[in-house]
Amino acid sequence: MLPSNFLTDLEVSQKIFATIWQNRNESKNFSQWHEAELIKEEKRKELEAEVRLQVDELMRQELANWKLAMDNDKGGKAKGNAKKKKGSKSGKKKKKDKDLTADRNIQSLYQELVEQGLLKQAETINLEDYLGDYSYLGTTLRQTDIEPMPSLSDVRQVIALYAVLPLGSQAVHEKAPLIKAILLAGPAGVGKKMLVHAICQETGANLFDLSPVNVAGKYPGKNGLQMMLHMVFKVARMMQPSVVWIGDAEKMFYKKVPKEEKESDPKRLKKDLPKILKSIKGEDRVLIVGTTQDPFNADIKSLCKVYSKIVLIPRPDYASRYVMWKQLVMKNGGEVTSALDLSSLAKISDGYTQGRLVQVVQSVLTEQRIQQLAKRPLTTSEFVTPLAKTDPVFQDEEEAFKNWYAKTPQGKKRAKAASGKDEEEDAPLKGDKVANKKGKK
Repeated sequence: MLPSNFLTDLEVSQKIFATIWQNRNESKNFSQWHEAELIKEEKRKELEAEVRLQVDELMRQELANWKLAMDNDKGGKAKGNAKKKKGSKSGKKKKKDKDLTADRNIQSLYQELVEQGLLKQAETINLEDYLGDYSYLGTTLRQTDIEPMPSLSDVRQVIALYAVLPLGSQAVHEKAPLIKAILLAGPAGVGKKMLVHAICQETGANLFDLSPVNVAGKYPGKNGLQMMLHMVFKVARMMQPSVVWIGDAEKMFYKKVPKEEKESDPKRLKKDLPKILKSIKGEDRVLIVGTTQDPFNADIKSLCKVYSKIVLIPRPDYASRYVMWKQLVMKNGGEVTSALDLSSLAKISDGYTQGRLVQVVQSVLTEQRIQQLAKRPLTTSEFVTPLAKTDPVFQDEEEAFKNWYAKTPQGKKRAKAASGKDEEEDAPLKGDKVANKKGKK
């Protein structure tokens, strides 16, 4: 990992505390009055800086007067040189992007985007609502040269680091690495859309929807497309923080568009999106979040050019499923008693996603069943039948996601870093073998 940009600030704060406050006697300052001497020292520096500016300005004026006097003595040679310098300057200017909506205010643009369904209200979901526990077997699997899937707790932490903190704080956004786009990839029902809403809720961000399905038929033609993107990203910058969500992100980068989807033109944004991505600057708290459950049909190169960070979301492991069953039953009005064996439910629900578990719990805990809980507590068998009727995510599908991720630039970097660590760990063992051979000789 690269050195933290925040470390210097922490060191400065610690040094200030050590030099000023650590050994200061505050026993007589019970009311915690201000320290007059400290304030005087700070204000003295500010006053000195202000006076210095005034003195510098006076000195510049004096210097300018001396130069004029010298020029008059030389017969105005300096003026002729100055004219030549002015004439030699090239009048090249950088082209600025045209503001297509210069005659409209931000309220009218905002209203139009809401009416067109491109600007939506985020659901009230917090990041802590994305349930999941740590992977307690991760270290053990790595020792046997098996790279485990990330846990749901890891996913939650990564989303907080790459999305919530930079969008929520301008100070963090300026110092943290600039990430313009994130792709959330995983099977259906693992909570990708939920995480998008959680990001918006935690940061107070506006939610723009540029999914191929939502964009289809709106603002037709090349000019219409440019106008739509201009309006979306203009409002996103003016009303930041903003999240631009692209559902089914793989459709934009189809290798071959299916016949039934040709009319909706899913690849409509493919050329213009990378250009807009370049226009997002460091001070813009705008994040593009793509979600995909079928990334295998997309062209990896063009997909990874847009999405610099890819977060692979797995199906929940045993620890996460145990937490989910308990929380979901309680959240939907149920009670966890000794008759309900959560450990067995977590075991038999291996392969089922968060979405499936929510459906099962809601189908069992109807209003009528909740009223009967006092006389008849919940049992494990009640959840088994509806669970058996839903389809799980099989191991083959999860392996397909892992293999796809390994082909991405981010996956290749991760594999290279892991192989580098293995070589470092094997080096001392090889040295011991050589030493043993020499000893035997």
